[in-house]
Amino acid sequence: MRFHAQYVWLDGNIVKWEDAKIHVLTHALHYGTSIFEGIRAYWTGRNLLVFRLEDHVERMFKSAKILGAKIPYTADEVRRAVIETLRANDFREDVYIRPIAFVSTPTVTLDVRTLDVSLAVIAFPFGKYLPPQGIRAAVVSWRRVHNTMLPVMAKIGGIYVNSVLALVEARSKGFDEALLMDASGYIVEGSGENIFIARGGKLYTPPTHASILEGITRDTVIELAADWGMTVQEKPITREEVYTADEVFLVGTAAEITPVVEVDGRPIGDGRPGPTTKKLAELYARVVRGEVERYMKWVTPVYST
Repeated sequence: MRFHAQYVWLDGNIVKWEDAKIHVLTHALHYGTSIFEGIRAYWTGRNLLVFRLEDHVERMFKSAKILGAKIPYTADEVRRAVIETLRANDFREDVYIRPIAFVSTPTVTLDVRTLDVSLAVIAFPFGKYLPPQGIRAAVVSWRRVHNTMLPVMAKIGGIYVNSVLALVEARSKGFDEALLMDASGYIVEGSGENIFIARGGKLYTPPTHASILEGITRDTVIELAADWGMTVQEKPITREEVYTADEVFLVGTAAEITPVVEVDGRPIGDGRPGPTTKKLAELYARVVRGEVERYMKWVTPVYST
């Protein structure tokens, strides 16, 4: 997958892709002091719809508050920057959007409170992140960082080294994705996704206090499932419960709703995407493209029609 576009929004200006540069002593480059979001926009054939833009920007500001860095723009200005970036590139296809605020002062001091923060919005064409027909996952040796050690509910760049190590381990063993346990041995997340399992007609997902990211796609799936009449329970999930689940799927902005058909060499269910996963994935695909009236509250059109 090639990541490229014509223009980037950087500190209030639309600049050419190749001109979006920073200094090599930029604080965030050395210490991981960036705050970012992953957002999707979907092309309907008539317009480009950004999915849950307000929620993503709200979470970005919460992450900045946790880090102690101040984004020098309002939430409304960040939302407008996203739309301006998409319009400047004149996208007519599905797009991934990466707003990122980063501590930009060239320094080696650690206290970020008085340092400058820059903001960039990058967007590029983006298709499927993981195979929609189902993936093979492995429970890796790296544990999910506990929320008493690092604020894992925040999307802070440095925290994602945990995810990088997990995915590298899984891929090096021939698997598509990693599953991480917490310090108590419960399965809590994928490398960049929340996890759900289906058992006996109910859905289960780890609670938000279980050192997981408060995923926006996770929240979407919980609401869609509840509206569909499914019981969704937040509870700790054991490795054995994953192995013996009827269905397992991962959710995230990039992953959308991805079936897990095998974990640690053990088939999940009959080794194929299950009916609940497929139903939710089909509904999600319609919702993000503005095809379900009751969920139009979640989409923001880019172009005037």
